[in-house]
Amino acid sequence: MILFRNKKYLLIFSLFFFLSFFGEADAATLYFSPSSGNHTVGDILNVGILVNTQGQAINNVEATIGFPTSFLEVVSISKVGSIFSLWVEEPMFSNSAGTISFNGGLPTPGFNGTAGKIINIVFRVRNAGTASLIFSSGAVRANDGYGTDILQTRAQAQFSLISEERPIAQPPTTLGTPQAPSVSSPTHPDSNTWYAASDAKFAWNLPSDVTGARLLVGKIPNAVPTVTYIPAISSKELPDLADGIWYFHVRLQNDVGWSDSSHFRFQIDTEKPSSFDIQEIKRDDPTNPRVTFKFNAKDETSGIDHYEVQINAESPQVWRDGGGNVFEVPILESGKHVLIAKVIDKAGNSLTNSAEFIIEALEPPTITDYPRELASGEILTIKGKTKYLGVQLNIFLQHEKDEAKRYSVKSDKDGRFVFVAEDRLSSGIYTAWAEVVDERGAASEPSEKVTIAVERPAFLRIGSWAVGFLSVVVPLITLVLLLVYLVWHWWHKFTTMRKRVRKEIREAEHTLHKAFDLLKEAVREQIKMLEKTKTKRQLTEEEEKIIKQLKKDLNNAEKFVKKEIEDIEKEVK
Repeated sequence: MILFRNKKYLLIFSLFFFLSFFGEADAATLYFSPSSGNHTVGDILNVGILVNTQGQAINNVEATIGFPTSFLEVVSISKVGSIFSLWVEEPMFSNSAGTISFNGGLPTPGFNGTAGKIINIVFRVRNAGTASLIFSSGAVRANDGYGTDILQTRAQAQFSLISEERPIAQPPTTLGTPQAPSVSSPTHPDSNTWYAASDAKFAWNLPSDVTGARLLVGKIPNAVPTVTYIPAISSKELPDLADGIWYFHVRLQNDVGWSDSSHFRFQIDTEKPSSFDIQEIKRDDPTNPRVTFKFNAKDETSGIDHYEVQINAESPQVWRDGGGNVFEVPILESGKHVLIAKVIDKAGNSLTNSAEFIIEALEPPTITDYPRELASGEILTIKGKTKYLGVQLNIFLQHEKDEAKRYSVKSDKDGRFVFVAEDRLSSGIYTAWAEVVDERGAASEPSEKVTIAVERPAFLRIGSWAVGFLSVVVPLITLVLLLVYLVWHWWHKFTTMRKRVRKEIREAEHTLHKAFDLLKEAVREQIKMLEKTKTKRQLTEEEEKIIKQLKKDLNNAEKFVKKEIEDIEKEVK
């Protein structure tokens, strides 16, 4: 009885678990956000794909979405902000088939919520009408270890697509209304050109009888303006407009009625291209100097106009895609290179990317036979070998510090080559080397350089020796003669000056003796006069001392003058 009762409870519990399990399984909802709205032809429509798990954790969603290609076209799909980090199938779309598909997931514990964003789709409105988005297939798998599909509801979205703001205005039936104004724009003058300016300004002629104006800006080419200005204005500035193709509409009013509308198209693109990838196309031969790259660039608004491509430090060159987005670099030397490319859209916005690449060099040739010394007038012959058959070899010959001259030869079927100089070489030291250049333009590194000495003829060598000897001796003799002349000149000047000085000294001596004799005679006369006075009267003691001192001083002065004159004569000799 107890066993039966236990089995009964077990059966009830199992049935309850079974029912509750399947009651929770059909719970999740896939839906669009927004799911409705009104949009104008040419507008961008952003639609998010979201999941509501209804309280149960999930780890995978896959779906296929259908859309009407006559009304909508997909511009891009974004995974930014997605709840999924793993993708079994990357989001993809086909504007020809009108389908969008994806298959994404995430590891345990999965996701549980009411608004889990999966992807975001950007549409462009192509035509007016009603566009519906539907999930043609889908699955939401629970994080239960079995991958149970718990999708219950696949919601739809429906959008109203409008082609006109208002019906097209009919021509005025009343005579005397103003002519449709002529509209111009200083900021966006050409209707077929894209501009990177979001602020637009417009101006139009305003006749004297005009009392009002109506304006409108929008995406419809021939809409009727509805915003009235009284009194009439003749210009309008529109700040901060979104990117895209716009139309500015103007009509004028006088006392009779309204004019026809004028429509001015202008185009705005302020955003740089959305993406730009550079991929080097694989080369089978790393020595191939013609490297090609695939440019993958996108610009959703104005489109790609051209590229500016720079190789290494060269000046940028404009390149326009001729189809396939494949760019081929010019023939380059071996080594490491950098390609810098800038993609520019039709409004002048740009995005830059770069790529490094390496061109390997061919194997250099070998110079096997050459003369280390060569007599003047002999013909120079250089032989060598390369692993490449029937290719061009550049032979370089450089005379000392002169510019190297280049000559071309070809290798034979065995890879051997022979270079014979066309002209006889002048004397001096020559350096020679070689490099390989194949038919693609790929080049090798230079071979090892060899040195060749070309001697002069014997008679030229003797002549050169003689010239060199004389070029040393003659200047030396000239210098010695110059020194001899200078010594003689200064000695002659000194001798003449000494004779002149001695003559002047003798004349001075004679004059001094004469002057001293006169002085001496005068002093003696004075002494005689004093001695005569002595006979007449007795001289005082003081007067006697003066006479003695005069005689003594006179003798001392005579001796001093004589000695000084003798000293001067000795110095001059």
